[in-house]
Amino acid sequence: MLQACLNGARSPREHHHLPVRPEQLATAAAASIGAGATDLHLHPKHPDGTDTVEPHIVAAALRAVRAAVPGTPLGVPTGAWTAPDPQDRITAINGWTLLPDHASVNWHETGADDIARALLDRGIAVEAGIFSGTDAHENFNRSPLRDRVLRVLAIVTDPTHRGARTTATALLERIGDPPAPVLLHGSAAGTWPVLNLALERGLDTRIGLEDTLQLPDGEITSDNAGLVTAAIALREASRG
Repeated sequence: MLQACLNGARSPREHHHLPVRPEQLATAAAASIGAGATDLHLHPKHPDGTDTVEPHIVAAALRAVRAAVPGTPLGVPTGAWTAPDPQDRITAINGWTLLPDHASVNWHETGADDIARALLDRGIAVEAGIFSGTDAHENFNRSPLRDRVLRVLAIVTDPTHRGARTTATALLERIGDPPAPVLLHGSAAGTWPVLNLALERGLDTRIGLEDTLQLPDGEITSDNAGLVTAAIALREASRG
């Protein structure tokens, strides 16, 4: 599975085609799915580009993207940066009028179990975010919800081209025998080395402007679809 991560917590000042408004997310989603992605992760945003879990903004984003790519699984984040108080995020989740297919929960953050339970109670699948350099894997292994997640997100925060692959390997070892499929991904200069490792190991992965603005050759991508196209080419090459 190749997930397209369309925008992340980035500012629109970082890339001229970073999608913020619902219609921009819809356009980016359609192009990314057309390029070969099979799943989407997007950050609903205020007009100024800041992330939010507020129900009306989540609904607007999901409505637009669903119309553009009907039937494609859609996910959103529930990270602490969207609302610092976990209870505020739970209140927002309970108020969502349109529901994503899945949502990520970062298990190094306070209140992860409660947020995951709120999602599951609403019928929303949970992606368990396990960040390198944190105690997330220990928290997750103790969680009573461990066996109820859709997938495990192995998130490599090492942004270096040289070190990210080693960090990714160590993270996978710490995760051990997961209860669900693993989606492994990196960030910044570490994005492509980690994606290649995921392909080598037959793991799910993702690509998009959330993780990197650069193509494998170092050129700045024109949009999300360009990154997806490059990832598909690497996947095909890895299959010989």
